[in-house]
This record gives sequence, structure tokens and C-alpha cells, in this order.
Amino acid sequence: MPSKEAYITGVGQSEVGVRLPRHPLLLTVDAVREALDDAGLTLDQIDGVFTYPGKMAGYTAFSPIASEDLIEVLGIKSKWHMGAMEQPAQLSAIGVAAMAVKQGLCRHVICFRTVYEAGGMADPAQYMAGAKQDTVSGSSQWTSPFWATSAACWTAQYAARHMHRYGLTREQLGQIAINGSRNAMANPRARAITKEELTLEKYMAARMVTTPLCLYDCDRFSDASTVVIVSAEDALDEVSAKPIRIAAMSGSVDRYSWDQVEEFAAYETGADLWKRTDYTTADVDTVQFYDGFAFLPITWLEGLGFCEKGEGGRFIEGGTRIARDGELPLNTFGGQLGAGRLHGFGFAHEAVTQLRGKGGERQIAGDPKVAVATSGGGPMAAALLLTRD
Repeated sequence: MPSKEAYITGVGQSEVGVRLPRHPLLLTVDAVREALDDAGLTLDQIDGVFTYPGKMAGYTAFSPIASEDLIEVLGIKSKWHMGAMEQPAQLSAIGVAAMAVKQGLCRHVICFRTVYEAGGMADPAQYMAGAKQDTVSGSSQWTSPFWATSAACWTAQYAARHMHRYGLTREQLGQIAINGSRNAMANPRARAITKEELTLEKYMAARMVTTPLCLYDCDRFSDASTVVIVSAEDALDEVSAKPIRIAAMSGSVDRYSWDQVEEFAAYETGADLWKRTDYTTADVDTVQFYDGFAFLPITWLEGLGFCEKGEGGRFIEGGTRIARDGELPLNTFGGQLGAGRLHGFGFAHEAVTQLRGKGGERQIAGDPKVAVATSGGGPMAAALLLTRD
């Protein structure tokens, strides 16, 4: 039978590191086990598996584990599973899982994202078979010959335009990385990524990667797996953890090729999220915004309406407003800049952690009940509004 609501009932995460010796499939199993223990569920109760972007061969181990791999190794009796990049962005896998349980297709779904990009570069024979190619096709033919394969090259152009149009400064932009570093110091799982707090002086002195983005504006390849369990409302009597409701979700894709996108998808996705709920920005206690590059959270702040378009830099100036004890705590686990490139799923994991009051040293004050988690940048984006009912 269809379920009225979908809830996140368990979260788990493996060790996070750089060039970890543990196989990515085993990291995924580690995260699954932690999520099951968190929810109070067993594998026999899991009947769906969703991931983004599915297993992909590439020059880095961007996505080495398929939903089928997890089903096979754990013996999951799945009624519905999916892994594909043809979704708005990373957290859309959680959104699709929510749709599945609402339609009665599944009761408890494992959603996961496993990255092994640092480990893949350490073992190119196994993980980087596609690195050496004589030709490239698709949209890559317009970027790879010019050594512009990284999204940093594209994101930097939009950041530079924002500086030109609205007066964003590097000192303002640096507050995203500085805030992430500070929060990562309170996150035990971030030790392999951040070992000391970043200062503005160190940030401003860092080498440029692609103007105006410097080294600390870019997340770092890492190895890890993050798992989120989504459950149907009528299955909540089977779980022991505090359920977190997926109150609304949104996503959009505009010119997936990145070719001449006028505005990042965060603006359309952000506005659309509030059309699907009675909650407003005033109700939000914390935000966990995708920060593969430091400029991206600024687009989310503006796109979701926490400040006017063009005001993102001034909104975060000085860093006090987005600090853990500020009016809008941002990326309290360190984000990807401070805690590793978990490729989107870390933001949902942290939102649930904060809403349950289990953040430990990094837990925000008060009694947080509403959070927004986002993923994506450029022409693709996805957002989740999570609430503790």
C-alpha cells in the first residue's frame, strides 16, 4: 500500500581517508552495517537499493560500486533498485527512494554513495583503466584537449562573474573554507582531511587553481562510503532510531553539458523546494550545502532565499552568521572542503545527525528541528528539506 510520508531512519558512514587500503565495496558494507545498527534494522528487512551515479569506469574511481554489487555481496532481496547518473544530482537518489516507499514499492531502502578517487589514483591498474585514451567524445571533446576536465574550471567562471557583478571578494569567499575547516576540527572522521584550522591569512596566501578559486576552495579526493536508509511511514514501528521526515525535495537539470548555463541550478531548485512545503527559511535551524567548491554554498544561500541574489558574499562576511553558534550554522561536519569529498551524501548524513542531537562536539545549540541538505552545482542540483516531527 502507498505510504503518505517517507522518513530517514538510519545513517552510516565508513572510515574517511586518503588512499585507504580497504576495498571500496568493504567500505560500503561498513557504512551499511552502521546504518542498519543506527536504524535497528536487519538486512532481511531491506527491500530496495538506490545509488548515484551507479558503477562507472573512469580515470578516477569516481563510482566503483554498483547497486547490484551491494545486493549480491549482502544477499539483499531487493524489490526495486537503481543506480544512474541520469538524475538531477547526488541526493536525488534519496528522493527517488522516497518516491519508491511512498508508492508502496519498498518499505526500507538503502541509499549509498561510495567514492574511492584517492585510492583509485594509488592503484591505477585496477581503478583507472579508462585513463589513457586517444580520443574523447561527447561534451568532453570541448574541454579535455584544453586540460579543463575539472569542474573547477567551469565553476571559477561563474564565481568570477559574481565578483564582477555583485562585488563578492576573496575574503568573503574564504569564509566558506575557513568555516569548514573549523567545523572539521570537531569531527573525528575528518582527521585524514583536516589536521589544523585554516586561517584567512593562510587562505589568501594559497596558490591559485583557477581564478578566483585557490587550493582551499576545492574539495580533496578521498575514499569513503555514506549510507542513508529511507523507510515508509507505515514501517516506522520496525525501527528504533528517531525518524527524520523528508518534508520536501526538489531538483533540476539545465544543459547537462555545462555549455553556457546562465545560472546555476541551485537557483531554480532552491525556489522550487519552498513550493512543496509550508516551511520557510525562517524555520531552518541548520543548512548543509554542497561545497565541492567554495562558491557553491553562496549560490545555495541565494537560491534558497536566505539572502537576496548577489548578497551571498555579504551574508557570510566575517563568518559569524554561518558558524556553529551563528544564526544559520553551515556545514557543521566540515563540508567536503573540511571533511572530504563524500560527493553529496555527507550533507544528508550530517543533517540527520544534527536533527537527532548526536553531533557531539560539533552539535549546534538549542533543539534543531529543520534542516536543508543539498547536492550539486552548475547545471544540476537536488535539495532535501528534513524535519524532526
